[in-house]
Amino acid sequence: MSEKIVVGLSAAPVSERVVTWAEQHAKALGQSVELVTIVGGGVGAVGEDSIAQTAHEAAQQMLATHAARLKEAGVDVTVRVERGNPVAVLVEASEGATLLVIGSDSKGPGSGSVRGAHGIRISAAAKSPVVVVPDFDVSGRSGVLVGTDGSEVSAAAVRFAAIEAVRLGESLTALSVWTPMPIPGPLSGYPEPYLDDMQGVTAEILRGALASVREEHPDLEIVERVECGYPSTIITELAHDARLAVVGSHGRGAFARLLLGSISHEVLARLGTVTAIVR
Repeated sequence: MSEKIVVGLSAAPVSERVVTWAEQHAKALGQSVELVTIVGGGVGAVGEDSIAQTAHEAAQQMLATHAARLKEAGVDVTVRVERGNPVAVLVEASEGATLLVIGSDSKGPGSGSVRGAHGIRISAAAKSPVVVVPDFDVSGRSGVLVGTDGSEVSAAAVRFAAIEAVRLGESLTALSVWTPMPIPGPLSGYPEPYLDDMQGVTAEILRGALASVREEHPDLEIVERVECGYPSTIITELAHDARLAVVGSHGRGAFARLLLGSISHEVLARLGTVTAIVR
């Protein structure tokens, strides 16, 4: 049995981009796809059942159209319409999946996402890696970007990014960002030895984080990049030129998962490209 990609869809225009991304990924790795859409839960209003039935039928038709396209492309696909809370349904659907793919209505830098909170909550609580596809064209871009701080979670992100880079035939840019210790008061500037040491230590951590990936993928072109600044800002800036960006989620436990991790949260809030959140 092939591994399954779960794809969360709605009637939003971005769903076309979501299905396209999932199709290419599934075909390359021989995975099956489950298309899931959610009809809102009821509140007991008069006439609600007939509206829900109409919505259910429309959702079935939408999924059937997408499924026909995937089948024509040779992808094994199933469909499912659920009723309830989209976040809860997709989080549950992610359990046992190799990947959850969802869309964002973000139109690019500076636009944000009207429904961005849904994507952040889903990414925070999902049981599998989550790929968020924004509603803008990323064709013509190149390279896979991954942010790493040397932690166990970011190691998983690096492995995921390397596999995707190989699949796409792209180079991998591994980014580590260090931030100077804040200095209160009027003092400005930092001693050069401190800055040089922070740069050197971060570069050493990055080299260590990439050691196993270099062994596993000896032919993969890997670019090491160490920057000074704020991580989410630099990741977002570099993501504007990348085909895919990958970051780790540090969410642990129910409360931490809701927070997702400030860096991951901020990257999702200002999507620069198709972005994967890996835990």
